Amino acid sequence: MILFSGLKTTIVLTFSKHLQLLGLSGWLFICFGTSAIGAAASIQAKDLYREMIQPVWAPAPWVFAPVWSILYAMMGVAAWLVWRSGGFKLHKTALVGFLIQLVLNGLWSWLFFAWRLGGLALLEIILLWASITVTLVLFWRVNRLAGMLLMPYLIWVSFASALNYSLLMLNHDLLGR
Repeated sequence: MILFSGLKTTIVLTFSKHLQLLGLSGWLFICFGTSAIGAAASIQAKDLYREMIQPVWAPAPWVFAPVWSILYAMMGVAAWLVWRSGGFKLHKTALVGFLIQLVLNGLWSWLFFAWRLGGLALLEIILLWASITVTLVLFWRVNRLAGMLLMPYLIWVSFASALNYSLLMLNHDLLGR
């Protein structure tokens, strides 16, 4: 009887680990799927970025891909930490907020690079920043590590907002107003 009980516990733990791994994979897939949507809009981003007048503090084009890759991985882990603490049943507001900010994240690349609507992209990135801030606070309340994992993302989007503004001011002929 004790052996069976131990075996049952092992099976439950194994299933739980598989479920957790599946959940982590799912959140990473959602985040990197958003990255792919943004990348589809950014196919000609390198050419446009080089064509623009840059502020002296603008990063080189090669910086964006590794930074965003790290940020998307951190975002996926953060969402997973909240999800594993009770899923949508307990943390619907936080997880839906996360998904909303992901939609805004993917939309920005289309506004700025594909459609060259710099002014609208600036308004949208401000909305994205606010959405990330709300999500960070909601995540923090569930799991502090999840909230901390979103801090570099918020900092990077703060920087990206300033860059969006500067590029718009310097390149209104390419980005509209």
